[in-house]
Amino acid sequence: MEAQIESFIEYCHKVKGTSRNTELSYRRDLYQLAGFLRARYQMTRVEDLTATALYGYIRFLEEKQRKAATISRNIASIRAFCHYLVREGVLMMDVSETLKAPRVEKKLPGVLSPEEVERLMDAVQGTSPKELRDKAMLELLYATGIRVSELIGLKLSDVNLKLSFLFCTEQNRQRTVLFGNKAKAALEAYLQHGRQALVAEETQQALFVNCAGKPMSRQGFWKLLKGYAQRAGITEEVTPHTLRHCFAAHLVANGTNLQSVQEMLGHADISTTQIYINVNQEQIREEKGSSVRVSLFRRMHNFISADRIPVEPASCRFEDR
Repeated sequence: MEAQIESFIEYCHKVKGTSRNTELSYRRDLYQLAGFLRARYQMTRVEDLTATALYGYIRFLEEKQRKAATISRNIASIRAFCHYLVREGVLMMDVSETLKAPRVEKKLPGVLSPEEVERLMDAVQGTSPKELRDKAMLELLYATGIRVSELIGLKLSDVNLKLSFLFCTEQNRQRTVLFGNKAKAALEAYLQHGRQALVAEETQQALFVNCAGKPMSRQGFWKLLKGYAQRAGITEEVTPHTLRHCFAAHLVANGTNLQSVQEMLGHADISTTQIYINVNQEQIREEKGSSVRVSLFRRMHNFISADRIPVEPASCRFEDR
């Protein structure tokens, strides 16, 4: 069964253009399924797959008290795999079509207040190469709302400092995203006084590198972000995706239309972007229940206007590569 799983992953990569994270998720979910089928049903061939066996696996996950989101992801992986097997003629019928994913309650993404974002940015002090790099990464992530995978994947050639924009590439699509003066200043300082001291080889094209001169990893960035959040006195959990949520929620609160925010974030479906309307409504309800007199919208507007996020409807466009 493992051979067919690997063939499926290769198909996803070459034909469907799936991301590395999606492929890792498929491989993990499907290998766990294969292990279960082998242990429970002595099933080693995909040709022997049945709906009953698949339902048995879903029940197994439920008994293990896996979260609804985890079970839904597993079902999505199984469905994609079965569709591939039918397409390749390995299965005569799709035995996964009757699997039903549990209802997953949509959680509102965690968003920092403008003051907390300010404290996070100010937590990076100093002029060492590492601190210049960290400052540039944080400012750029909040100024553009790009994904952390896009941030660490940036090349030197992706950044245009003169015109303050960068190219983000995802699968076969490329989008152009503007950034504000704060991010520009931080990037200039890093490129002029920090990056050269960190790179191990002159041929290194990654924009952000670690202390060993290699491209920055997701785990490495997560670790440094957590440290700065603690230094800033932020008690809520802060992840690399938190700044992306902040970027979107603060823009929506400032009156930027959803379609523009959708384009900046690179969302394929605007329904994904609409959740940020709910985020701001929830914050407004909390604000009314507190003793704070200053309007949330006023504070967000003042913060966004402070050279951090360029609120420009035409600041992002997609291009096929």
